[in-house]
Amino acid sequence: MTVGCVAGDEETYEVFRELLDPVIEDRHGGYKPTDKHKTDLNPENLKGGEDLDPNYVLSSRVRTGRSIRGFCLPPHCSRGERRAVEKLSVDALGALTGDLKGKYYALKDMTEAEQQQLIDDHFLFDKPVSPLLLASGMARDWPDARGIWHNDNKTFLVWVNEEDHLRVISMQKGGNMREVFTRFCTGLTKIEGLFKEQGHPFMWNEHLGYVLTCPSNLGTGLRAGVHVKLPNVSKHAKFEEALKKLRLQKRGTGGVDTAAVGGVFDISNADRLGFSEVELVQMVVDGVNLLVEMEKRLEKGQSIDDLMPAQK
Repeated sequence: MTVGCVAGDEETYEVFRELLDPVIEDRHGGYKPTDKHKTDLNPENLKGGEDLDPNYVLSSRVRTGRSIRGFCLPPHCSRGERRAVEKLSVDALGALTGDLKGKYYALKDMTEAEQQQLIDDHFLFDKPVSPLLLASGMARDWPDARGIWHNDNKTFLVWVNEEDHLRVISMQKGGNMREVFTRFCTGLTKIEGLFKEQGHPFMWNEHLGYVLTCPSNLGTGLRAGVHVKLPNVSKHAKFEEALKKLRLQKRGTGGVDTAAVGGVFDISNADRLGFSEVELVQMVVDGVNLLVEMEKRLEKGQSIDDLMPAQK
């Protein structure tokens, strides 16, 4: 859920706290100005997650954003800052090895064949059309200093200078969320270390966690989601109630504000701030397992009343 305002730099959240603290509290379920955020990027702490039913779960992904300390955020940064962020990112990502080794594609230098391949892989981001992003200045100088990096296996992906300095995405087909989350944590930790070596840690504080452009993404910035077939559950009168109790949200598979096609939904965590990364992925794993169990019951014409969850 977007909130209609964005930050221009790390200090915005402190300087304009009279405006932003109430927005943060409202968006993040009563998160108070005195609350402390917790970070947990240890995938060993996740219970299960390797066996979401592949007959229902088509794909799994985890994404987040990161901001590089010392630079203004995309709504306010200068062209020089944006180019410096790109150079730092290309250098850091170029140092990744093993199954994280990959290649950077600058939007402005892309060949038509490369562009088509990235579109086919659903990796490419386009010039923003959202009024919120345009009005806040995020599309200035497009496509200068924007680009996409991905590993050779196409399972780990970084967008540079879109809505945030970095958008980091781990994804693959099927229902092995544990594998996706493990790669996400490993890659993210390595990238953070490489940026620190260059003298540029990520923006983070103990109140807001990781600081990002949109207040709706503060904390973990994490969205763990699956594309899952729920043609019966989605027609059930208590579908929305179950999602709310599980602290999950639904979208169509085309992204925000799109309709579901063929009973396939993008189901993800609703929270970002006040819960750790592991806790949020755990909510998705447990919630999706329950929704699939409900779907199987309804296929057989059985009741799901006894499966209705309590409020998490």
